[in-house]
Amino acid sequence: MEFEHPAGPGEIFDFHAHYDDAAFDADREQLLCELPKLGVGGILNCGVDLASNEACIRLADRHSICFAACGYHPENLPAGPLDLQTLAGQLSKPKVVALGEIGLDYHWEESPSGRQRQKEAFEAQLRLAKELAVPVIIHDRDAHADTLALLKKYRPAGVVHCFSGSAEMADEILELGMLIGVGGVITFQNAKKLVRVVENLPLERLLLETDAPYLAPAPYRGKRCHSGMIARTAEKIAELKKTDRETIFGASLANGKALFHL
Repeated sequence: MEFEHPAGPGEIFDFHAHYDDAAFDADREQLLCELPKLGVGGILNCGVDLASNEACIRLADRHSICFAACGYHPENLPAGPLDLQTLAGQLSKPKVVALGEIGLDYHWEESPSGRQRQKEAFEAQLRLAKELAVPVIIHDRDAHADTLALLKKYRPAGVVHCFSGSAEMADEILELGMLIGVGGVITFQNAKKLVRVVENLPLERLLLETDAPYLAPAPYRGKRCHSGMIARTAEKIAELKKTDRETIFGASLANGKALFHL
């Protein structure tokens, strides 16, 4: 696999990816075997429903670099009640390290009833995370106020994935003791709000991620994203923090290991 700026051996840990996605069906196994050549030493695949969770668990079982998170994404809720018993069983598997991806997504959901259903599912999973003492991976899209209110209520350990809120919201997330996930969006020309957040973000609260196969960083925007592209994200963050990308790799790795007990 060719890539312009590969990292050193094991420097990259991608703390949010979806290698169970259909975008990887043609070459998933080959890609996961080749990513270590780009410096990828770890990947956390995040499920979006029970079937996706199982796929992520299988990837973790087959590949030493893969770990899994299990949860119900707000856009993948079942027609009926959440099966929290099955979810709890998935969370007990050896390489499952978090409850996620969970949260709120109001981008397409305009009806009050739909939003209420999302909040109920989110709250149920936050309660489960507290009961099981596992960290959470939070999805927040166009739902900042409701997301923050529930995080303040339950105060989970975890990370707000693909952070898109304001600098003020970032301060409140940090007050809760949570981490902030930053991916390829930081390299986009229109990412001015996120740039301000990252400029003020302590390195001990940063997690690097991709959301692969989505949100590839510049100059690969629009292409299928993979974990090796974190090198580009780290370079941009290093530029903003006036340091080198190895420092960014190291900070993210230490933070993720502590949060997910790796």
